[in-house]
Amino acid sequence: MPEIDVAATMSPATSGGPARPAAVLWDMDGTLVDTEPYWINAERELVEGAGGVWSDELAHQLVGNDLMVSARFILDNSPLEMDPVDVVEALLARVIDQVRGHVPWRPGAKELLEALHADGVPCALVTMSWRSLAEAVVEALPAGWFVALVTGDEVTHGKPHPEPYLRGAEVLGVAPGSCVALEDSPTGVRSATTAGVPTIAIPHIVDIPVLPGSVKVPTLVGLTPADLLPTVAGAHI
Repeated sequence: MPEIDVAATMSPATSGGPARPAAVLWDMDGTLVDTEPYWINAERELVEGAGGVWSDELAHQLVGNDLMVSARFILDNSPLEMDPVDVVEALLARVIDQVRGHVPWRPGAKELLEALHADGVPCALVTMSWRSLAEAVVEALPAGWFVALVTGDEVTHGKPHPEPYLRGAEVLGVAPGSCVALEDSPTGVRSATTAGVPTIAIPHIVDIPVLPGSVKVPTLVGLTPADLLPTVAGAHI
C-alpha cells in the first residue's frame, strides 16, 4: 500500500484558517445517497421476474462492487439468461427511475458537500455506478458541487482496485495522499486506501472491518470540512 500522507493541505479559500484536504473523493451509493435499497429492489425484481429467488444475503455481497462483477454474480446465482451488459442496463434503468422520483440523501452528506463547496474544496464522485446514474444524482445538486465524475463504465479496473481513486485524484490535479475519501463499503475502502487516499468509512448496509489507512465514523452528520483531516489523522494506524 502506498504511504498515506495526512499532512495538512490548505485550500486557497481557507488560507489562514483550519486545514482542509486538497480534495474530497466521494463514493456515491450508500455514502452520498441511500440507493442500496433501490439496487436490491432492482436485483430482486429482475431475478424474480425470471423465476429465481434473490435474498438480502446475496444482495449484500454486491455492495460496492463493479457493476459487471455484480452482473456476473447475479447470472451465476439465478436462472437469468442475459448478457452481463444487459443485466447492468436493466438494473440501471430501474434504479435511475427510482432516483428521479426521489433522491435519498444519506444523513449529513448533502450538508458536508455544500460546506466543502463553500470552502472551495473540490469534490469528485468516484462510483462504480455507470455515468447515467451518477449524472442523474449530480443533476439534483447545484452546479459545481462536483467538479468531476469517475464512473464504473469508464475505468479499466473497478473497486477494490485502486484505479478509480487514482483517477479521481488525477482529474482534480492533486496527490492522492492529500485527499480524503468517503466510503461505505469494504470494497470501496480497499480501493481508496490502496490508492494512498486517507479514508473515512461510514458503514451502512454492510459492516467494514478496521482496515489500514481508514478510520470509521458512525455518520457524516455534524462533520465539517475542518474536521476531515483531524479525523483521518489516525488512518495510518
